[in-house]
Amino acid sequence: MEISSEQGSLVLKYYPVFLDITEKPCAVVGGGEVALRKAQRLLQCHARVWVITEELSPDWKALQGEDGLHFITDKYKSRHIKDMFLVIGATNRRDVNERIFQDARKRHILVNIADDPLRCDFILPSLVERGDLSVAISTGGKSPAMAKRLREELEDILGAEYEIALEIMGNIRSIVREQNQPSHDNQKIFTRLIHSDMLRLIREKNWNALRKLITNIVPEAENMQLPS
Repeated sequence: MEISSEQGSLVLKYYPVFLDITEKPCAVVGGGEVALRKAQRLLQCHARVWVITEELSPDWKALQGEDGLHFITDKYKSRHIKDMFLVIGATNRRDVNERIFQDARKRHILVNIADDPLRCDFILPSLVERGDLSVAISTGGKSPAMAKRLREELEDILGAEYEIALEIMGNIRSIVREQNQPSHDNQKIFTRLIHSDMLRLIREKNWNALRKLITNIVPEAENMQLPS
């Protein structure tokens, strides 16, 4: 069922979600540069990663010995993915990628075939990261080049001050919630802070003025630690 724009929503091709894959078994089939990038991202998300390939490119040396990384030196076989949570196919052979896709579908395993959106249960967005802040950019698989350009533009806009501000907001949220006030009162506090000069003061490293601003809005945060 499509939701009309009159209801304030758009029809989405993909369901946007951040997926927790910590300690989950994931497979990457392929040993080239693309497969390497996919494995690196999975490891950064604390997955347990199995790489299935007959041959690795020299660039893989940097990952040798990584915790959670395992290698299966073999031609791809369907049994290699039977216990996986998700699978990424990144070989340079269309027939092998097709087998990976079909095998994963039969087993109800999430699958992504690199550069083939029609054979993907999920696509991998371009990311801008500032600490716990993550901004995902997707073009629905139509233009990775555009996604890259947008990422580069956002990296210039979202400076290091956003990482610091998010850490501060997280600490303040804990302090405010301890006061057991109604949620709409808490929301007013958070909105005042977000629309204050906090980001500018962080960029300027004006910590004294920042503390004054915060305590004016949240007196209970007077002793909260700030960068120095």
